[in-house]
Amino acid sequence: MNKLNIDFEKVDGLVPAIIQDADTNKVLMLGYMNQEAIDITLETKKVTFFSRTKNRLWTKGETSGNFLTVVSLTVDCDNDTILIKAKPVGPVCHTGDDTCFAEENKSNTFFIDELRAIIKDRKNNPTDHSYTASLFAKGINKVAQKVGEEAVEIVIEAKDDNKELFMGEAADLLYHYLVLLEAKGYELDEVMEVLIDRHQKK
Repeated sequence: MNKLNIDFEKVDGLVPAIIQDADTNKVLMLGYMNQEAIDITLETKKVTFFSRTKNRLWTKGETSGNFLTVVSLTVDCDNDTILIKAKPVGPVCHTGDDTCFAEENKSNTFFIDELRAIIKDRKNNPTDHSYTASLFAKGINKVAQKVGEEAVEIVIEAKDDNKELFMGEAADLLYHYLVLLEAKGYELDEVMEVLIDRHQKK
């Protein structure tokens, strides 16, 4: 049964499968799949291809352990190409690179989640040497005041052309904003939900 409504006849039984990182959206690699490879991929949640050189099925990572864990499968508008969003376990390329295109698979914006976790830890496990913990200790009014101060400072720097100073103030504002969210007991994801909801109403 062709669950994804793929037109295998048009492509002689093999369709190209583009593998994209589900988190960073970076294209990781390209492989080919027949119906059996798709069925195994859906069943195991590990990306399995049909190797044209070996003339057999092979699961990515079957020897290296660097599997591709499936998040979603989508067929393109012509029903002859698959887009698979996956989470890689280790490097994707046999050369050791993050991707088969020798690109680094990372996004600095994901550091925000790491920073949020650090801020939460400083709130729950305060130490005398932590600036973040000292902000929480001073209370919500002080945290809110710091956000206001940083907002004013970034506005001032925005009027000039000093990138280094502007980026420094931008980082300060973002950091203190995250501290304020944590002090209020709110999650950044909740803010994202508001933005998404506004966008969808346009």
